[in-house]
Amino acid sequence: MENSIFLGGGGEDYATQQFLNLKYANRHGLIAGATGTGKTVTLQIMAEGFSNAGVPVFLADVKGDLSGLAGSGSADFKLHEAFTSRAETIGFTDYSYESFPVTFWDLFGKKGHPIRTTVSEMGPLLISRLLELSEAQEGILNIAFRLADEEGLPLLDLKDLQSLLVWVGENRKDLSLRYGNISVQSIGAIQRRLMVLENQGAAEFFGEPALDLRDLIRTTDTGRGQVNILAADKLMASPRLYATFLLWLLSELFEDLPEVGDPDKPKLVFFFDEAHLLFDDAPKALVDKVEQVARLIRSKGVGVYFITQNPADVPEDILGQLGNRVQHALRAFTAKDRKDLRLAAETYRDNPRFSTEEAIRDVGVGEAVTSTLLKKGVPSIVERTLIRPPSSQLGPISDALRNDVMAASDLDTKYRDTVDRRSAFEILKSRAEQAAEDAERLEAKEDNMSAPDREFASGRRYNGSRVGKSTSRRVGRGSQKTFGEQMTQMVVKELTGTTGRKLVRGILGGLFKGR
Repeated sequence: MENSIFLGGGGEDYATQQFLNLKYANRHGLIAGATGTGKTVTLQIMAEGFSNAGVPVFLADVKGDLSGLAGSGSADFKLHEAFTSRAETIGFTDYSYESFPVTFWDLFGKKGHPIRTTVSEMGPLLISRLLELSEAQEGILNIAFRLADEEGLPLLDLKDLQSLLVWVGENRKDLSLRYGNISVQSIGAIQRRLMVLENQGAAEFFGEPALDLRDLIRTTDTGRGQVNILAADKLMASPRLYATFLLWLLSELFEDLPEVGDPDKPKLVFFFDEAHLLFDDAPKALVDKVEQVARLIRSKGVGVYFITQNPADVPEDILGQLGNRVQHALRAFTAKDRKDLRLAAETYRDNPRFSTEEAIRDVGVGEAVTSTLLKKGVPSIVERTLIRPPSSQLGPISDALRNDVMAASDLDTKYRDTVDRRSAFEILKSRAEQAAEDAERLEAKEDNMSAPDREFASGRRYNGSRVGKSTSRRVGRGSQKTFGEQMTQMVVKELTGTTGRKLVRGILGGLFKGR
């Protein structure tokens, strides 16, 4: 079938080819099934199909296996005979081995090009979700973002947000009159969460140059879609960071991409692996946002495919929008499992040849129950399908090949080095230093005044003797520091992180690392 992706063979003896129509591929989809039933291979062959059709894809490589898309399959591979036999069974006559155009990304910049965003672009809602803040703490974070806009303080990286929160704490009495109570305890709690996030490596994610979404939506000179692979094996140690990042990326696509109506094929396909992490303990406001994005982003030409073990992991309002489905086996070991199995089967159009519930329970590895959208968006009758074998390498590629792919990309120099331009941290630091200099000049001016003039300037009653000032110079162990010097040192110390904090990071880093 033209303008479609070949999924595998269904029907009697698996001789009826099953396709995913590209025109309806932006109506979203679901790949579900228990561990070890073949979800990763299904994701791999779908990425291959979209790429060959000229559709860029973005996917997260949770286990490292999907990096094999950058390498070609081989006749020396142990499953070569099994793959060729399966291809013959399902009528995959032009089956061959090939590699695909891959761009590797990594939030930590180790296994791919660094992928960054700014604190401002992430926004208070997602950062609150990331930090697991309470309602009161989230309110203070919203105040901080509001003040950043009003004061012209760009929030680019974590130290910008940390320094702004210090400034909010120092001016909390005045700010509370306008925005409501601002407690030191809440600010301290946010700062501690930011420190934990920083120790998990997220500081590298916030900064510039920020990701240009156009670099995800690219095709090769031969018209093949670019396969964007996010290295997520290390990222999965921080599941909330993983889920928040993917949600942010999805939201950015929704906000920035233009309307394209009803295209012949998607502009980009976004695979959201381990989708349950997005919805676990998520507040209703966040789930509502995901539902809104899923409902409207298809008009931007973006198809979203959720990958999870059980369809029940996805809220019903979102599940109802997933028209293209590949359901691998669900095992029914408990009463709850049997209930989930029955509910999953009820969402398909029945096939008179077999029981959908039994098929979902009994399909083997590499086999699935499939249903895709047909003409006018009508879902097809459910079918037991033998998934086609992949053309790219099954399993991870070598580190040497990964490095070669990264070095050959024109994005290597674009994102390699961090740019630290003037932002909230530098502006607040400059203001503090200026205030310290002004205070020091005023002190020096008062020192040169006559006693009556000094009394008049300070507004105190003159009694013939000079009143001691907190701003006077103090002598300490062979060195003298003015108030201005002391204030500058104190503020800079607060904004950059004290030696004591660095010691705590070294001593307690192991405790935070696993959180």
